[in-house]
Amino acid sequence: MKQLVLTLIGKDQPGLVERVSSTILNHHGNWLTSNLSHLAGQFAGIVQVEVAEEHLQELQDAVLSIPELEVRIANGEQTESTEPETLNLVITGNDRPGIVQELAAVIRHKGANITHLNSKQQSAPNWGVPIFSAFATVSLPAGMIKDNVVEALESITSDLIVDVEQP
Repeated sequence: MKQLVLTLIGKDQPGLVERVSSTILNHHGNWLTSNLSHLAGQFAGIVQVEVAEEHLQELQDAVLSIPELEVRIANGEQTESTEPETLNLVITGNDRPGIVQELAAVIRHKGANITHLNSKQQSAPNWGVPIFSAFATVSLPAGMIKDNVVEALESITSDLIVDVEQP
């Protein structure tokens, strides 16, 4: 079996996910994992698909021809049998330009890897400043102490709160 990673973007419209999933199913693919979003009127998604080698080209051609959707296809890798230790973080603080870059740099410098990130800016009516909030899943290198990552993130600025969410 072949693993593919599809990156999708296009104007959001009702039925778009159904059209993509039907195309994958009708061309012998299996939808494994996805992350789909609506951002500023656009549909954006990433989907991991599995397909038998004999149906690979057929599936790729079909997905690339979905109307009004820009599709990019990358070959996926077989995942390791042992999953690395992960840390689920809920991060909240005053929003400012560069906050995601700061968080990403600290995580990278600790040797960890961001595997999932959902972030948003929201209004804080009682405070008068926009608030940044994020949920991040971080994979840790072997032997990494979770608290070291949390402490490093919290040291960025005094208004940043990092909570560890239990799986």
